[in-house]
Amino acid sequence: MSGKEEQFGKLSICIVSQNEGKIKEIQNILDNFNIKLKKCNAEKIEIQDEDIDKIAIYAALNAYKSVKEPLLVDDSALYIRSLNNFPGAYTNFVYKTIGIKGILKLMEGINDRFAFFKTSLVYIDENGYKLFNGIVEGNIAYEPRGKHGFGFDPIFIPMNCNKTFSEMDINEKNNYSHRSKAVNEFAKWIITKKL
Repeated sequence: MSGKEEQFGKLSICIVSQNEGKIKEIQNILDNFNIKLKKCNAEKIEIQDEDIDKIAIYAALNAYKSVKEPLLVDDSALYIRSLNNFPGAYTNFVYKTIGIKGILKLMEGINDRFAFFKTSLVYIDENGYKLFNGIVEGNIAYEPRGKHGFGFDPIFIPMNCNKTFSEMDINEKNNYSHRSKAVNEFAKWIITKKL
């Protein structure tokens, strides 16, 4: 391992994100693998596309050009079946504009509450990039519940659960979440690669 990759005996990987909640969730999972995240000094440049895999790959390739060290990019989206998979790739924009109240307004009178979250996690280094996906299915609550998490967590209830993500602490959420599935897959892969 190079000096950039190793810090106090841990594998250290750069992450391109300004979302502290997202970074905290990812670090919580990576702690189990002795991997340390550090924030990259790179802008996450996103293309407009319906496919979050493409958005994450583009952002990773762009960030790697300026940082030139191994890094991660996470792009996640909420897809609501009764709204034709809206907001999808526009999840962050929709959250910042109409927010939870706006989504619940759009869903007034709709009984089909099925939705899923998808994470596209891209790792990139000098050898190229690798994509990891995680999906969790669930339902949209009728009202916001809970105080933890971020984004649409207060209205998303994972399948076989009666709590929203916001009603769960970080460890419980990471037992269910789309992000934890992608991050766990990545961590197992990178540990094997670095041995």
